[in-house]
Amino acid sequence: MGIHEEFKQLIRNYGLKWSGRSSDDLIIDRFNKVKKPDEVFLWIKKAKDLRPELTEFLDFMALTGLRMIEAVASYNLIIKLSYDKKLKEYYNSKTRTLEHFRYKDLFIRKSKKAFISFVPEDLVQEISEQTPVTLDMIRKRIQKENLPLRFSDIREAHGTFLTKFLKESEVDFLHGRTSSSVFMRNYFNPALIQDLEARAFQAIAELIEKVKG
Repeated sequence: MGIHEEFKQLIRNYGLKWSGRSSDDLIIDRFNKVKKPDEVFLWIKKAKDLRPELTEFLDFMALTGLRMIEAVASYNLIIKLSYDKKLKEYYNSKTRTLEHFRYKDLFIRKSKKAFISFVPEDLVQEISEQTPVTLDMIRKRIQKENLPLRFSDIREAHGTFLTKFLKESEVDFLHGRTSSSVFMRNYFNPALIQDLEARAFQAIAELIEKVKG
């Protein structure tokens, strides 16, 4: 309309500011969002039944809690590096971790980060035998089955479930939230927690039971 500068001046004159919803409102939303504890896991099982070609990808999201864009990047990187015989540069079989930090351009972004993910070696091997995926392809295949898109819910469920076995700081680390506190930025060192892997795989074992067909 050609009045953008006038609009900005009005904002300044009246001291208007954009405001989001309070943290209390967000917490209340979470209470109302999911009625059954296993609702998200049941969605995963149904999606796998209807679109079996997405089984490995959905299992991967359920066990890692990666954001969808990170999960797609990681999934495709596993396939590429396996084809190039370089998978060991990404997957550390000794600690059973995908070391995302080695690929900073993909996984260490300004506000969203992923450093490592604990993943069973057999799932990594299964993924390496698949074909690459895209965000759009996955979404369209899920929507074609008249299912809602619940990928962000998978991450939420993963983080909540991990609290059965891991401390909040450890979950934050695995979800890439190292900037959320002074402790995480300056003191938390996962290398000093020898049983982190063991406890993470306790959670993974239970998650596998919840999403397997």
